[in-house]
Amino acid sequence: MGRSERLETSLLLKLPVLLTCREPSDMVPFSVFTARCEQEKRSTVLVRKSPWILFVFLLIGGLLGGILGEILQVISPQGTIQNIFSTHFSVGITQPLTLDLILVKLTLGFRLKINILSILGTCAGVYLYKHV
Repeated sequence: MGRSERLETSLLLKLPVLLTCREPSDMVPFSVFTARCEQEKRSTVLVRKSPWILFVFLLIGGLLGGILGEILQVISPQGTIQNIFSTHFSVGITQPLTLDLILVKLTLGFRLKINILSILGTCAGVYLYKHV
């Protein structure tokens, strides 16, 4: 490689390279283009979401769905629609556990009342968790 070829190569490397997007007004120097690409790479970093946030989304979705189901059960007329909204199943302890310590009496128990809209609300919570 001769001296003149090296000089031409070095001059070519120092010239600003313009990249065209869609319109001539979008032309930017290569260094600006690479800086934008680096910013986009940094801004699209995947963030690991906490399982507690998923739990909160599931809980809120289930609660809102359950409340909506109860409201629609009361408002809807007698018939098939009311039967759909009134259908539920319960999971939990039917008789609460009672612990009498003379000074303090503790009663522990829980019950989940699940209907169709609470299941749909839970699914909406999972969808929002994945897309928010």
